Amino acid sequence: MPEHGSVDSLASTLQQQLADALSAALPEAGTADPLLRRSDRADFQANGILALAKKLKGNPRELAAKVTDALPASDLIKDVEVSGPGFLNVTLTDRAITRTLAARAADGDRLGVPVNAAAGTTVIDYAQPNVAKEMHVGHLRSAVIGDAMVRILEFTGESVVRRHHIGDWGTQFGMLIQYLVEHPHELDHEGGAEDGEAAMSSLNRLYKASRALFDSDEEFKARSRDRVVALQAGDPETLAMWQRFVDESKIYFYSVFDKLDMEISDPDIVGESGYNDMLEETCRILEETGVAVRSEGALCVFFDDVLGPDGNKVPLIVKKTNGGYGYAATDLSAIRDRVQNLKADTLLYVVDARQALHFKMVFETARRAGWLNEDVKAHQLAFGTVLGKDGKPFKTREGVTVRLEDLLDEAVERATDVVRGKAEKVGLTEEEIVENGRYVGVGAVKYADLSTSAVRDYKFDLDQMVALNGDTSVYIQYAFARSQSIKRQAGDAKAVAHPELELAPAERALGLHLDQFGEVLAEVAAGYEPHKLAAYLYQLASLFTTFYDQCHVLSEDNTAEVVENRLFLCDITDRTLHRGMELLGIRTPERL
Repeated sequence: MPEHGSVDSLASTLQQQLADALSAALPEAGTADPLLRRSDRADFQANGILALAKKLKGNPRELAAKVTDALPASDLIKDVEVSGPGFLNVTLTDRAITRTLAARAADGDRLGVPVNAAAGTTVIDYAQPNVAKEMHVGHLRSAVIGDAMVRILEFTGESVVRRHHIGDWGTQFGMLIQYLVEHPHELDHEGGAEDGEAAMSSLNRLYKASRALFDSDEEFKARSRDRVVALQAGDPETLAMWQRFVDESKIYFYSVFDKLDMEISDPDIVGESGYNDMLEETCRILEETGVAVRSEGALCVFFDDVLGPDGNKVPLIVKKTNGGYGYAATDLSAIRDRVQNLKADTLLYVVDARQALHFKMVFETARRAGWLNEDVKAHQLAFGTVLGKDGKPFKTREGVTVRLEDLLDEAVERATDVVRGKAEKVGLTEEEIVENGRYVGVGAVKYADLSTSAVRDYKFDLDQMVALNGDTSVYIQYAFARSQSIKRQAGDAKAVAHPELELAPAERALGLHLDQFGEVLAEVAAGYEPHKLAAYLYQLASLFTTFYDQCHVLSEDNTAEVVENRLFLCDITDRTLHRGMELLGIRTPERL
């Protein structure tokens, strides 16, 4: 029986009936998988009998006939046809499709999607900006993919802890703090306390001025290095200055994440500094257990399969020759914290694919130390690069990396123009045009990212992203808005499922796809593959468009029952589109 109000999919119910029939008809085969899949020849095709026939040395078509005879009489299966070398082509009853969808519709916002009772705790490391530095296009993918995975995993039952591992420690802060000590008003700005643009402007100005002085003045450079020592030693004045940089940067970060329509909160931000007190102990444990060894004065971990161009082993440096700590020390300390204090079963890192070797070595080191094991796993959700139309890393004409804010602003501007072009027909107010332009623009950027397999690079093409046709978020948003419009025009007619009605081909195709929502989400959550949810939603919008074209919902020629059933299909479609897009972090305006 399904739990938590969940609804068994048609595929899982059919799978069970076929498996039972296989066991009844061919007891000598033991437990066998029918190998069920969707088919263009019927609703489903079961291919498992061919392998069984080889195993049992029997005629596959004869065995398939036996299995067909063993299927129980039910209102699920309309027809079973044996084809080819023992394949079963199965067509379901219209009644079963509509009844299952009605059960999903009755389950509120969850739409019958089960909660995974065996779910654990996942710590997701994503959206990793750097203190006192602007966010650029390279920060986009970690934020968008990570946010979607948080939403999807939480919806499927996982307990999720968000972590934003910001760069907020190290040499450059000595330079910045020393300059601020000597020029105390450099972080003052005209904007209000929450003005992200003003905050970043101040930080940029200070960074450039301090860098110029650091490069030209040896005495200032020496004072800056002394300031790093004071910072790491916990000097109160230095820490207070450092905190100003962190706080000022967070005002800016939050303004950018707000444009991305993402929520980031203080407790989730744990920078490099958050693990500072653990670094020495991490190194001591690794050295005492023999996981790390001294090499030319540095504390290193070596791997047989990680070799440099010269054929020598390339180490993971945990502690440098001069006593400073490498990134590995912080990352390993973070693993200890997430496993031992946050009680995580899974550590998920949404990090650039170019960091793959670093994380491979860090994870292997953590396994050797016993912090990762069969019960606690780490996974890098690696992502590729955002490219320009020319197929090269996305930069401005001057060769500068594109600011994330500029990119989002342009997307919203383009999208607002698209929305404005349709506004008069729909009757949108200026306020709605501006709001919907923001939802469409930001949604277009997110969807372009999420609809591509994360590990692949993709070309950033705003014209294509805000197009009304093709695989874009705007196409899906319009399908949702169209369904909402139909329901508004329905007057007193209600959305009611009528299982007794025969379904048209477009209705059947739409219904069968709607029923797959829970299975798709389970696959996406298990493989960390949000692009599969994007593909499902695009296909759903396409099937709804075909349904809309072929099955007139409010036609006067329809009986009241047909109108109600088609309104029901509209209703569960737009609820599924809304929920699916929400899990991707994309809004669906009701009128477009």
